Amino acid sequence: MGENTRIRRRLRRLHAELRHRPVNFDPGEAPGGDADPGWHIDDYRQPLPAEPPGPPLPGGSWEIARRLVRDYEFADPAFIRHAYGEGPPEPGRDMLLQGRFYGLRFYLGVRIGAVVDGVVEQDGRRARVWGWNYRTLQGHLERGQMDQEVRKWLDTGEVEFRIHAYSQMADIPNPVVRLGFVLFGRATQVRYYRRACRRMAELTSAALAEQRRAHAGGSKR
Repeated sequence: MGENTRIRRRLRRLHAELRHRPVNFDPGEAPGGDADPGWHIDDYRQPLPAEPPGPPLPGGSWEIARRLVRDYEFADPAFIRHAYGEGPPEPGRDMLLQGRFYGLRFYLGVRIGAVVDGVVEQDGRRARVWGWNYRTLQGHLERGQMDQEVRKWLDTGEVEFRIHAYSQMADIPNPVVRLGFVLFGRATQVRYYRRACRRMAELTSAALAEQRRAHAGGSKR
């Protein structure tokens, strides 16, 4: 049996085991503000190339960003990557992630909680939104939820990528890993969020530029 076959079998087994693991926190008691000590609450917004006002353009910035969010492409593999359980986000579907932390690798289980697809209104403005969230499972290094979505404000054409997350350290039996997470976990987490935002902007702009080059090349024929 080849090494790659053994790895695939192990990942398949680890992913199958996730169905027996519960979410390791109560989603109904989501933290909010300073009243919840011990929880980190993060909210990031990354502007993406704008479009004209109105619904998203076919093949435009919003549609490209939606695909990137759907396929988990915003995650920098230097921090975390999709190890097993790929496919379109669906509520209740389990994902096995591989996290990288100061030279160590961890397999982390999460479960998709919800998918958002529609128009929302905020402060009198309407936005076309697509996104999803996942929740940490028992055995994860953290407890909490992360929401990722792409929005287009219909009145101005502004497009943005958003991350909203709340988290805290889970019970980590290994004392060395626990100490490392206490010392470096939060800094690594913040770098991951910031890199995800930059990566979304870079990938969206690159895809738009490639489309323009392809269109220009086709028009010259």
